Amino acid sequence: MCCGKIALLTLLSATALVACTTSDGENADDHKTFVLSDAMLKNVKLDTVTRSMVNGVLDLNGKIVADENRMVEVFPIVGGNVLAVNADLGDYVKKGQTLAVIKSGEVAEYDKELIDAQSDVLVAEKNLHVKQDLFESKLSSERELVSAQKELEKAEAALRKVKETFSIYNFNERSEYHLKTPISGFVIYKNINRDMTLPSGQSESVFTIAELDEVWAVANVYESDISRIREGMDVTVTTLSYQGEQIPGKIDKIFNVLDPQTKTMRVRIRIPNPQFKLKPEMLATVKAKYNESSVLPSVPSSAIIFDNSRKFVMIFKDRFNIETREVDVYKSADSTTWLSAGVEPGEVVISKNQLFIYDALND
Repeated sequence: MCCGKIALLTLLSATALVACTTSDGENADDHKTFVLSDAMLKNVKLDTVTRSMVNGVLDLNGKIVADENRMVEVFPIVGGNVLAVNADLGDYVKKGQTLAVIKSGEVAEYDKELIDAQSDVLVAEKNLHVKQDLFESKLSSERELVSAQKELEKAEAALRKVKETFSIYNFNERSEYHLKTPISGFVIYKNINRDMTLPSGQSESVFTIAELDEVWAVANVYESDISRIREGMDVTVTTLSYQGEQIPGKIDKIFNVLDPQTKTMRVRIRIPNPQFKLKPEMLATVKAKYNESSVLPSVPSSAIIFDNSRKFVMIFKDRFNIETREVDVYKSADSTTWLSAGVEPGEVVISKNQLFIYDALND
């Protein structure tokens, strides 16, 4: 930093107060002109004053949340003793992966149904074989044979139903229930531990799984700012974890109700999150940009000089003509400042390294 200032001061020292003698032979000391050297001219930036629509920025407070459409709560369908828990909070799990194993008396009842159904099928098969032999020996009627076939079909249907129940709910024949995740994603909520007992008819989820490659930023809008908010509005999102990183987005939903406690309205921003950098419950600041009805001269915010509670810009005409001009600032937003007085469109301002020139001209 010091080296940069020394270099600029060296350049300024090369910028001379040139004494010019008039054709009438006046003393040069009576007309001194500030001259910007070629070297210094290369180190400043020039910007033209333009008229533009005044942009406003609303600063909204919010947080990062999981996309509710890409999130599932996992409930155990039976109660029992938890034998194992295979996923922890924050873990990434794949679809079909076992999250927990539960030993359940309710599953034991299904085990009994399975055994009974299998036994009924065996009995029905044997009865059908007997009826077929009797029918072929002319000792039984066709009606009795058809009835035996129907009994077998009925027993097989009952067995299929029980097996489908085992398949759907991940039961096994050891009275165990395997609780599996229906989607791939991250465990963002967990309320189950090994050796705990889950009641029958558990009404609360024990896991919540969320896909976090896309998340939401939900922000609160104060009542006085609601008229400025609209769907599709461009915003930037910043977080404490990644300070200085501005994440672009758009408001894709406005929740048109006010919170009775905070008197704020919520808005939602959908944000791609391919590297999973954004985590649910992170605090977020949302800057929402809107246009005002007025059009004013605008300059880069870096062109403004603050001195003794007043604001100035350096007007550049040529290297021999640089003017210090006081201005009235109407509003600043991001890198642009709108001025209500002091400059005209088309004028040129210095927006980089102008402070050294200001000091040289106003000492």
